[in-house]
Amino acid sequence: MRVPELDVETGPDGSLIVRPHGVLGPDRAVELRQLLVHSVRKIRPLRLVLDLADVSALDPINLGTLSAVCGLGDDHQVVVFLDRASPGVAADLAAAGVPQQRLRAVRSTTLVSGETFTEM
Repeated sequence: MRVPELDVETGPDGSLIVRPHGVLGPDRAVELRQLLVHSVRKIRPLRLVLDLADVSALDPINLGTLSAVCGLGDDHQVVVFLDRASPGVAADLAAAGVPQQRLRAVRSTTLVSGETFTEM
C-alpha cells in the first residue's frame, strides 16, 4: 500500500491545506509545483496553507517553489502561509526569500534543561 506524499483538504474557513510528507526532493518537485500553481491560479482559495509539520528536509528546487508561490499568491490575491516548519526548514525558507510573516507556528526546540524556545 502506497502512502500519499501530499494530502490536500479544504479547511472549515475555506482555506486550502496542503500537507506534504517526508523529504521534499527533486523527484517530487514537479508534482508540488503543479499543485501549488494550479491552486493559486485556478482554485484561488482565500488562503493557501502549507502544513510542513511532516517535512524533514527541502531541496533547493522546492525551496524556490515555496518562495515563489508566496509572490504568485500575492499576484492572485491568495494569502499563502507556511505552517509548523521545523527550525531548520524555517531557516532555509527564510534564506530562500520567504517573508517572515508567512512562516507561522515554527516548531520549538527543546533545551537541555527542559525549557523550550521558539527559533525564528
